[in-house]
Amino acid sequence: MRITQLMGTKQWPIPAAAILLALFIAMRANETNAADAPRPNIVLIMCDDMGFSDIGCYGSEIQTPNLDRLAAGGLRFTQFYNAARCCPTRAALLTGLYPHQAGMGGMVSGKGGTDSVSAYQGYLNDRCVTIAEVLRSAGYHTAMSGKWHVGESRPSWPTDRGFEHYFGLISGASNYWKLDGGRKMALDDQPYTPPDDGSFYMTDAISDHAVKMVDQYGGKAEPFFLYVAYTAPHWPIHAWPEDIAKYQGKYVAGWEKLREQRHARMIEMGIVDKRWPLSPLDAQPWDKLSDKEKRDFDLKMAVYAAMIDRVDQGIGRIMAKVKDVGAEQNTLVMFLADNGGCHENPERSEVPGTPPGPKESFLAYGKNWANASNTPFRRYKHWVHEGGIATPLVANWPAAIKSGTMTDQVGHVIDLMATCVDVAGANYPEEVGEKTVQPLEGKSLLPILQGQQRAGHDALCWEHFGNRAVRQGDWKLVAAGNGSWELYHVKEDRTELNDLAKQLPDKVSQLVAKYDVWSKQVGVRAGK
Repeated sequence: MRITQLMGTKQWPIPAAAILLALFIAMRANETNAADAPRPNIVLIMCDDMGFSDIGCYGSEIQTPNLDRLAAGGLRFTQFYNAARCCPTRAALLTGLYPHQAGMGGMVSGKGGTDSVSAYQGYLNDRCVTIAEVLRSAGYHTAMSGKWHVGESRPSWPTDRGFEHYFGLISGASNYWKLDGGRKMALDDQPYTPPDDGSFYMTDAISDHAVKMVDQYGGKAEPFFLYVAYTAPHWPIHAWPEDIAKYQGKYVAGWEKLREQRHARMIEMGIVDKRWPLSPLDAQPWDKLSDKEKRDFDLKMAVYAAMIDRVDQGIGRIMAKVKDVGAEQNTLVMFLADNGGCHENPERSEVPGTPPGPKESFLAYGKNWANASNTPFRRYKHWVHEGGIATPLVANWPAAIKSGTMTDQVGHVIDLMATCVDVAGANYPEEVGEKTVQPLEGKSLLPILQGQQRAGHDALCWEHFGNRAVRQGDWKLVAAGNGSWELYHVKEDRTELNDLAKQLPDKVSQLVAKYDVWSKQVGVRAGK
């Protein structure tokens, strides 16, 4: 803008003209500073199988001071979604596409290669690009520490898909103290076997390597992208004894009481609307259990809480290193979970009867506690009711995000790629080699991060193992497996208790049509 545009043709008194001139100079300085501002570092952190209410800043009693600090200094999303399960969410996060478009509509496959066309092939295809590939081409350093789970064989490892350095678990859930038979870990592009001497613990190892990566790249002229994908608190529930001790005995009041307490805190915080009642209990009545059963369940939840506590400790160490290298102000940090709390209950301990925690055990905390983790919602990981797909999203970026803010604008894990591309000033490619890359499905969250209203998605859709849903505005259509469609007005009823499908058949038909178009577009197969 020119000074003459500001002043127009009016004859201004000298003091007023001076003020306008000063304003013009300040505006020009801000424009120049914005143009010259260094691109931010990006740290993207994800937990595995963690419920919506499992961290302190979303209503939990679990001690997560480092995440709470990031939230207090940044932004919390109250209506952000994942893709219901480990593999699909990771594919959507990395590519900005729906999981099916990236080849990960179902679970991971041991097969290698990147040339298949199936929406359920089980590894990232060659018609998608990862955040690491895009940002690396834009001059970013790229590193990852943690769980990959979107391709178990070469050339589908992280270092094949844009990451300069990698440490972590290539495959899915593993013993935290040692590598289970058949599971794969890697250091960069080489297989890795952790020591089996009592010194190795998966969560700490992921944090340790993330800290090293920040140290390696934080002092360089180029910005860095770091993806930290914790395996915790996915089963088996394993934790250090000193962390377990902090929580043992705190859950003897049971899951009913825990749900009520969390729900009350969430309403007070503004995370959930007081109009949404707590969903019905989907667990055994606590008062019907024996004293021994209560102690055993208390211990399981204590170990689970300890796992999240240890993740938070690791995030604290990562953020301390970010500060140490002088990058705190201009680093965008985002934290989320890959799906809701997990109902699964594997029990295959090496030594039957071993309590949860040590390496000889292989247990989960089970559906009863998962019901509390997903407070106030229904269902769990795997389903696409809110309990399966609602996730916290904490975003912190001191240079750009106003502290202590919250938004109810709707977002999806597919938006994270678009956000990274946007803040990095990168270009999302149309082609890689001779292959056409699928257009980005996600939309940047940057306007929301900057306190603005974003033009959101017309609709969002899900499909996983036949569970399916579509959300458009305040309406959500959802079905479990081969069950019939249910219709909810989520602004008034996000806990999905008042099914309006029979009352509003035209709305059902409208949303089914949206889902059908989407399902054909991404390659959904009926019955998958």
